[in-house]
Amino acid sequence: MLQRLAISMALMLVAAAIALAQRPDGGRQRAPSPPPTHPDVKYGPHARNVMDAWLAKSEKSAPVLVSIHGGGFRGGNKSVAPGLLTECLRSGISVVAITYRLSDEAKAPAQFLDSARAIQFIRSKAKEWNLDGSRIAATGGSAGAGISLWLGFHDDLADPKSEDPVLRQSTRLACMAVFNGQTSYDPRFIRKLFPEADIYKEGALAKLFDIDPDDLDRLPKAKYELFEECSPITHLTKDDAPAMLIYRSTMETPIANHGIGIHHPRFGKALKDKMDALGIECRVVAGRPQPGETGDMMNFVKKHFGMK
Repeated sequence: MLQRLAISMALMLVAAAIALAQRPDGGRQRAPSPPPTHPDVKYGPHARNVMDAWLAKSEKSAPVLVSIHGGGFRGGNKSVAPGLLTECLRSGISVVAITYRLSDEAKAPAQFLDSARAIQFIRSKAKEWNLDGSRIAATGGSAGAGISLWLGFHDDLADPKSEDPVLRQSTRLACMAVFNGQTSYDPRFIRKLFPEADIYKEGALAKLFDIDPDDLDRLPKAKYELFEECSPITHLTKDDAPAMLIYRSTMETPIANHGIGIHHPRFGKALKDKMDALGIECRVVAGRPQPGETGDMMNFVKKHFGMK
């Protein structure tokens, strides 16, 4: 009896050790994240137009990484991975995490336009916060990834004649480094990308655009124009920012459900094919078990910030 108990306890300890070793941090406990330098800063008129800012200690104006949360446009809040935050601040990169209106209170393109205004607001704070407005990058997962790519490819939304000084600022980015991202939100594009599955009927998209996916071929023209307006790949031109896309799945991962499909690296390949043709750097990393690892991503961001 005692021998069986000892063996059982030993097996439990081995299992626990293996589980710790497989964690992204190798089982090491991380120190708690530092509080934001500027928490809950309002960047626009709506309740969810809020950001947290962590300012790096730097004698020179610091570049900025903007973290845009995911959640299928239906949920989520301003956040940044602790390891990423730590590495950025250690490297002299300031970090801003933003929120935006969700699809239960505002349909597309509100989420994209809110995020664009956040970029403009950050630039308007460049002198006060010791930021380099010419070096702003974006990151995020899923919906946050798609918004990041949209910002990087969309024509500049700056309005030099606006009475609002924030809206006079540029929305352009230096680069994007994202996780499990969609490169198009057009259900017609998604239907072609996954002919073996009904990923185009993803509920988050139906809610975002206020459509019935079963009516996809019978929608008003304005809906198709909205699909295209909200799809990053639609706006890609040869003068756009470089991108890095990291995915948990591999290209061979079967489309067993909507969760796998809507985060599949086929999205990344479709974008890379177009960016390669335009001569813009695009890195797609598939099959990354821990997409939150920051090494490759930080190297990519630092490269396009002109940092060693």
